[in-house]
Amino acid sequence: MNERQPLGVVETAPQTAAAPRFQVRARHTDTTITVYQAYRPGIGRPAARDGRFPSSWKRDRMTWIKPSFLWMMYRCGWGVKEGQETVLAVEISRDGFEWALRNACLSHYVPELYTDQAAWKRRLQRSPARVQWDPERDLRLRPLPYRSLQLGLAGEATERYADEWIVGIEDVTPLAKEIHELVRAGELEAAEALLPRERAYPLSEDVVGHLRR
Repeated sequence: MNERQPLGVVETAPQTAAAPRFQVRARHTDTTITVYQAYRPGIGRPAARDGRFPSSWKRDRMTWIKPSFLWMMYRCGWGVKEGQETVLAVEISRDGFEWALRNACLSHYVPELYTDQAAWKRRLQRSPARVQWDPERDLRLRPLPYRSLQLGLAGEATERYADEWIVGIEDVTPLAKEIHELVRAGELEAAEALLPRERAYPLSEDVVGHLRR
């Protein structure tokens, strides 16, 4: 993967209940953002080796990317859940990520953001991406009072993701297992020190305003 910030650096500012409720926090550079996915080894290992997804990767299915390492750990059970044993850090272009957000729709109806439910359904049907805001997680994978972004890609967005946006793919399964072992041992400070550095990702209202209230 490109440059850069070592994975084992934690942001100096702690995550607290005072964090904005709808904020993207991620490992990012001036040109890229790192998102996480988990796959069975038959897909994950070739992807990390080659820097692209293998032909067995299904382009016709919605694929969900997650900027939060700990939310990915919650979703894949620290890489233990069947079919999610290989955890990938996928570095993609910020231009691509923001294109997906501009063209995304919330996966559920929010009256404050849509004229009515029919308008939301029309937007959902024509959008190549969708967004969910789910509770962020702590090291013990307990929910926190603020939200973490999940971005689902389909159709054109999936094609762009696979063919244009990816800068590099890294297998971070060993890191996930190391942090998990420290958490199980109660060594939370040591576990936190290994977390990828995630900081607020700057997003203008024209990119994300239609996705949060």
